[in-house]
Amino acid sequence: MGVKVAKFGGTSLADAEQFLKVRSIVLSDEERRYVVPSAPGRRQPDDQKITDLLYLCHTLAEHSVSFDEIFAIIEERYLGIVEALEIDLDLKPELESIKAQIASGASADYAASRGEYLSGLILAHLLRFDFVDPVEFIVFTHRGEFDSEATQEKAVQVLSRHSRAVIPGFYGARPDGSIKTFSRGGSDITGAIVARGVSASLYENWTDVSGFLMADPRIVDNPLPIEQITYRELRELSYMGANVLHEDAIFPVRKAGIPINIKNTNAPQDKGTLIVKDVGPPTQMGTITGIAGRKDFTVIAVEKALMNAELGFGRRLLSILEDNGISFEHMPTGIDTISVVISDAQLNGRLDRVLASIRNKLSPDLIEVHPNMALIATVGRGMARTPGVAAKLFAALADAGVNVRMIDQGSSEINIIVGVETEDFEVAVRAIYDAFVRARSSADAGLAG
Repeated sequence: MGVKVAKFGGTSLADAEQFLKVRSIVLSDEERRYVVPSAPGRRQPDDQKITDLLYLCHTLAEHSVSFDEIFAIIEERYLGIVEALEIDLDLKPELESIKAQIASGASADYAASRGEYLSGLILAHLLRFDFVDPVEFIVFTHRGEFDSEATQEKAVQVLSRHSRAVIPGFYGARPDGSIKTFSRGGSDITGAIVARGVSASLYENWTDVSGFLMADPRIVDNPLPIEQITYRELRELSYMGANVLHEDAIFPVRKAGIPINIKNTNAPQDKGTLIVKDVGPPTQMGTITGIAGRKDFTVIAVEKALMNAELGFGRRLLSILEDNGISFEHMPTGIDTISVVISDAQLNGRLDRVLASIRNKLSPDLIEVHPNMALIATVGRGMARTPGVAAKLFAALADAGVNVRMIDQGSSEINIIVGVETEDFEVAVRAIYDAFVRARSSADAGLAG
């Protein structure tokens, strides 16, 4: 029998009804033996997340301002969940202790972590699982840096003593015992750590969506779900702005080769998206996995005759960016031209200084600046070494009246990145989606008929 680790996000634990859904999901599968909860999220759009309220309590306490009213909202929320679940758990002493700690100067990390801690206590009682505080095995250094290897060693030791357990997400401890949190969304990281620590066969990440979509639903109407994606494809889409798991959240399980299943707490019957190792051939050649993109880039194009023969030209150009604290996204080149694609947020008012340095240090024949560019990545293992994929993509953009200003294909051959005018961004994404997905779906339907 395999072992599954199930992490549940804030919307999955927003109220008592959601807690009951979680219990039903966990107990429906004997293999779900380790559960990682987040703090309760919003119950409706105008609601507040518990973690935000705890941060606010800490801020008010820091400024010697009463936070009684805010903490009362937190107390009411948790006590209401316990009452509605009808479980034998008295949270009042825990809440009083937390309030006293915040009032006496406890850190922001301590305050924020209590949301997950209290969720964990409730869920452990509801499931009748052991409660394991992550301070027992998630290790941070004195400087607050996550210690992956020490954590893995301790996780194996601690979790092996519990056949079924609830482990709150989001935090661990420094050597002195003080609480240290991950960045926001850190419960995903905790879940991955636990999955690696127990050598899980599957890490389930339960949220309020049925997996990832092939494109942004705000741009493409009813995009198809991604049923399976590799870690490499996930990284490409995440880098280009897709709302997917952060790299830190998947590294522990990626290293251990554990697949991740993104599932919907409110629709547990849906397949979700399965994230797998970077192995195995694609099932269909010429297919794509997803489309993602970002706006607000500027291109600095530098032209100089015989540039290719001038030793160190590219290095000097990049050193100018480095001296100004600027990182670049892409660097397309030709024989006598080199361009750097830079996020506008990176330039941040430093464009004139950068251009002056380029003129002074590189003596180019011509410098051109192209603002208002968007980048779109089309990603998929089925694209690699498939004749006609690029032609189909560019034909789709041409038919939609979109001018391509930049082309960059990664050496891995699982993505093609194009640069287009910002105003053409949505049109371009829809054109690519229609060419690769809707056209294929129509063809498949025709064959089936």
